[in-house]
Amino acid sequence: MQSNDFGRVNRRVWGRIFGLFIRKGREKKGYSVEQVAGLAGLEPSAWAAFEAGGVPETVVQLRLMAGALEFSDRQLATVVQLCRDASQA
Repeated sequence: MQSNDFGRVNRRVWGRIFGLFIRKGREKKGYSVEQVAGLAGLEPSAWAAFEAGGVPETVVQLRLMAGALEFSDRQLATVVQLCRDASQA
């Protein structure tokens, strides 16, 4: 496997882990995608894309998502770490 192939796979894996983390947080709160996206000021399609493995492009998006899910500082730090790993690949 070439280095750039590994990078793509790595990004995809970390993105999916991030998406799972976000989805589980939403489900724990009992929110639909539409509800939580509204709380975060995002389009439902954007939220769904993040749950599918997309990674927020800005810290602002990440903070809005964390706020909507009422994540603690520790949970937010975990999300930031996952995003960092997903976006570096």
